[in-house]
Amino acid sequence: MKLRQFTRFWWLSPLAVAAGMAAAAEPQRPWMVSEAKLPEGFPGPGPVDAVVVKTYPAHRLARVTAAGGADGMFMKLFRHIERNDIAMTAPVEMSWGDRPAPDQGRRRQPTAMAFLYGAASAGRVGADPQDPRVVVEDVPALTVASVGLRGSYDAATLDRGLKQLNQWLAAHPEWRPSGDPRTLGYNSPFVPGFFKYSEVQQPVVAAPE
Repeated sequence: MKLRQFTRFWWLSPLAVAAGMAAAAEPQRPWMVSEAKLPEGFPGPGPVDAVVVKTYPAHRLARVTAAGGADGMFMKLFRHIERNDIAMTAPVEMSWGDRPAPDQGRRRQPTAMAFLYGAASAGRVGADPQDPRVVVEDVPALTVASVGLRGSYDAATLDRGLKQLNQWLAAHPEWRPSGDPRTLGYNSPFVPGFFKYSEVQQPVVAAPE
């Protein structure tokens, strides 16, 4: 999808909410603005404010790391898939870390963003020759504890999700954390914050018996 086509129809996204609300009648599925297909074999979005365990198959993605801030990561990835004729999918993965902030000590900020390829066989692994900051990687299968959330893709939403996940993990000792938490954002920057849907996820493994 060309950027001009993507932006031309962004204002129609709120209208997709009506269709998404119909899907809310299905078990374990929230209403949401649907803008792109899921990657092959991916589980659908989970319920809002409820924790579920989900398993993702091995997949391929293009990742870019922040260089002094999160600005520009989305467009770098968009240009990568555009010039390589890779279809846009949802969700978009975001990694987080603590960084220095003027007059605020340290605060949580995005450290990387990734676009997921629709199929694990699409494209090829390695740095993009036209933009070495974009690196295509193969990711092994992953199990996560996941909570669906509404609101902007910011640190406050992440912290809200992590609080729910930590409470759930405390009540479910059969699972233990394994790896860093992440956000999966299902909507583009053109969707208003109050319409946005995301999942905050904590990788987990089964605790030894």
